[in-house]
Amino acid sequence: MMDKRNDAAIDTANPLKDMTRAQFAALGGDAVAYVKSVDGILLSGLIEDAQFDAATLYHLVMSADGTPLMVADTQAAVTEWLGDQNIGVATLH
Repeated sequence: MMDKRNDAAIDTANPLKDMTRAQFAALGGDAVAYVKSVDGILLSGLIEDAQFDAATLYHLVMSADGTPLMVADTQAAVTEWLGDQNIGVATLH
């Protein structure tokens, strides 16, 4: 059977993967967020006046412009919080 797909379309990179921080921020502002797993040491450096356990892996929800929105110690808490928000979640690779 002959494959009729356009090979050029297959090779085209997803434009979201090549966006700069500024372009990503402009894309969604406060309507798009991403979730990043970070350890307590890194998180303490990102959020002023907060202390986190260095050995714990946290889940940080950040808006497209880089503003921290929510921190949780479980993925379930993040999922529950996002369910109450009007935010689209972008997947990072």
